[in-house]
Amino acid sequence: MPDGFVPRREERPVARNVLGGVLLPCSVAPLTGWFRDGCCNTDVGDRGLHVICVEMTAPFLEFSRDAGNDLSTPQPEYEFPGLNPGDRWCLGAVRWEQARQAGRAPKVILNATHEAALQVSSLSDMQANSAK
Repeated sequence: MPDGFVPRREERPVARNVLGGVLLPCSVAPLTGWFRDGCCNTDVGDRGLHVICVEMTAPFLEFSRDAGNDLSTPQPEYEFPGLNPGDRWCLGAVRWEQARQAGRAPKVILNATHEAALQVSSLSDMQANSAK
């Protein structure tokens, strides 16, 4: 490489939230997101569409465990700390919708929820289940 050469970094477009604004961070403790950047960003590799920022609840963690995805147990081999009620996390949109239909959905943080969530759930359903 020639002296002074700076490789161009690929920049992602500015992500939007379900309200039409700029996507805000969801959580850095625990660090969440498909890219583990604290935001519910996504790309074509995110088949689980981890785009809904939620605040975990005990009923949802139980629902998820019963559905085969234990989010409470730490898995250090995947750098996953395990989640507790009150933690914020980028949740898969389909799982959130399943939990909503079962009456067990965690509260949504709308300004940190990626607009791609609208492919699975309606804005009105997310607003009805939003954190105040």
